[in-house]
Amino acid sequence: MTVLVTGGAGYIGGHMALALVDRGEEVVVLDNLSTGFDWAVPRQAKLVVGDMGDQELVARVIREHRVDAIAHFAAKIVVPESVADPLGYYLNNTAKSRNLLETAVLSGVKHFIFSSTAAVYGETSSEPVGEDTPKNPMSPYGRSKLMTEWMLEDAGRAHDLRYVALRYFNVAGADPAGRIGQSTPAATHLIKVAAQTALGQRPALEVFGTDYPTRDGSCIRDYIQVSDLANAHLSALDHLRRGGASLTLNCGYGRGYSVLEVIDVMKRVSGTDFPVRLSPRRAGDPAAIVAKADRIRAELGWVPQHDDLDGIVAQALAWERHLAGRARAA
Repeated sequence: MTVLVTGGAGYIGGHMALALVDRGEEVVVLDNLSTGFDWAVPRQAKLVVGDMGDQELVARVIREHRVDAIAHFAAKIVVPESVADPLGYYLNNTAKSRNLLETAVLSGVKHFIFSSTAAVYGETSSEPVGEDTPKNPMSPYGRSKLMTEWMLEDAGRAHDLRYVALRYFNVAGADPAGRIGQSTPAATHLIKVAAQTALGQRPALEVFGTDYPTRDGSCIRDYIQVSDLANAHLSALDHLRRGGASLTLNCGYGRGYSVLEVIDVMKRVSGTDFPVRLSPRRAGDPAAIVAKADRIRAELGWVPQHDDLDGIVAQALAWERHLAGRARAA
């Protein structure tokens, strides 16, 4: 049987595709390559270029490749962009996910893993944030993902479909073997942007907000290494294949770092004292969000292997150097 990975030419989906082929799974990647790269798809996987909302295409892929599970990563993910273009986010992240879900149900796919987000919680007084914390997303991005969670829950009740939705926190780093990383040039992930600034690819690093009610005034986030996250998805797949019940789980380390602390680590690891520019807050950014992550360990037996901010930063920096070398060789 085969796992269909939507968005598998992108950052997190690409690491999932890699983790799957590393353990001998049959994998087909569906990606429209709007932000992903064909070269990022493992050569052992089949790449289909197309849209996850194209129900005829998805049904054909499921049928031809005997897909028994879907890992759904394809999404727009930039919070400020979602504030400026909410309808685009509801179309891509919610409406097209609805199409994908319907096609899965009609095609007899019984296992579904959904890439959700901690943005569903929004601003919260809970720290760390547990799965039962009230949901109050501050951005169309978070709302679009929460709507898909609701659709999954309802579809699971009505049909022979079981799912695991993983709400992950701030994903960072790269494959420890250096095969894949965050490759989108205009990505907004803090650690990637900091690495680009350390390498002189950006004139300065902009910090959005230094007046939050946190220990140094900047936002606090829980940074999870991307290969650990991919392994959490593998554990979710194994859980479903064993007949496990549907679950919604946080995926983080349970410890937060501020933006200014991450910048200090990047400066130390890179050996570069790059410029930092302080700017006003952005719309949609909560002050602090850190995972309460005991449930995923108990339910799935997930054990992180890369819980080390210095190591995560070093991986991101090495990947940016690799990308720069690719660009020079092109």
